[in-house]
Amino acid sequence: MPADGHIHVEVMESMPFEEGSGTARLPGAEGMMMGPMLVTGGWQLMAHGAISFQYTDATGPRGADKGYVTSMAMLSATKVTTWGKISLRTMLSAEPAMDRRGYPNLFATGETAYGIPLVDRQHPHDLFMELAGRVDINVGENGSVYLYGGPVGEPALGPSAFMHRASARYNPEPPITHHWFDSTHITYGVVTAGAGGSQWQLEASAFRGREPDERRWNIETPKLDSWSVRATLTPSPRWALQASYGELKQPEAGHPGEDEHRVTASAHYANGKGLAAMAAFSAKRRVPGDTLTAWLGEVNWDIDRQNTLFGRIENVANDELFADHESQLHDHALRVTKLQGGYARRVPLGPVEMALGGSLATFVRPAALAAAYGDTPVQFTLFAKFSLGH
Repeated sequence: MPADGHIHVEVMESMPFEEGSGTARLPGAEGMMMGPMLVTGGWQLMAHGAISFQYTDATGPRGADKGYVTSMAMLSATKVTTWGKISLRTMLSAEPAMDRRGYPNLFATGETAYGIPLVDRQHPHDLFMELAGRVDINVGENGSVYLYGGPVGEPALGPSAFMHRASARYNPEPPITHHWFDSTHITYGVVTAGAGGSQWQLEASAFRGREPDERRWNIETPKLDSWSVRATLTPSPRWALQASYGELKQPEAGHPGEDEHRVTASAHYANGKGLAAMAAFSAKRRVPGDTLTAWLGEVNWDIDRQNTLFGRIENVANDELFADHESQLHDHALRVTKLQGGYARRVPLGPVEMALGGSLATFVRPAALAAAYGDTPVQFTLFAKFSLGH
């Protein structure tokens, strides 16, 4: 078969988009994450997931080190009918077994542990990351209308969650802008209605605005007190563009009585040959309160079948770095930039892929943060990741 790309392009053109987390779309050239499959009674069952053994060390007065394990398992059941498609999904994590304070991640904020706001830490995910279903009804030749929802799911707000993006596939560290872009990827109570074709999708959601609490084994009481809308364009298999807006009811326990209006926009690119990238912007306005903005760029490059380079650049204005009301910097928005790069060596082990690697990050911070973070804070993470389905 000639390696001139023609066969590959034809495949790409037949897949203008892939499904991301919730109802988000990603470029079709990213390729679907495939795992072991079983067809029974007209249903296609599929499983995939990952477990990553990690060690993070962050320098400076606020730095810390820790060995820990992150994990995700996803099960799906899909049935295609003459009138459309039925999909059922559940996603689970064993991270609630971790200490409530999670693991080190300099300049990250969001959620609480033992009643205290988490600062310079990444919180563990809940046991139930998704428990939802979707029904698509065919309309015309390539269009459909759909309804998605469940007790645990993701509303139509922001880009696909970071653990589902090919641009972040091997990056072991969550973005410090996570709570600007995709903090709603675990929401207790979601209903989304939408319509779309091969190159576009419009959708609206009602959902619970409050982020998960620190009791991470249970399913919290669903509510529909917040809303969002999102528009996505997939003009070719290489691109997915989204813009979204949401109004969240008191999302953060650390800011009682404050609602949030959030705007996001992102552009995802994949060339179908191992390169995936995303650029994104978000602005969240507290009501009452200020507007805080964030920028994010990330890339993953599978050089060949064994070697991968990845990186991320983030810039964010954050007013939660000092939870202590006695600090002069409490509630002051301070802009920080994180520069991170890393490498992964991929080794196939039958149906499982092992990736061994690490990342190194440095930060550009204002002079006001010198005493708290040191002159040149640095953070590195080593990892051994095992993925079922790739």
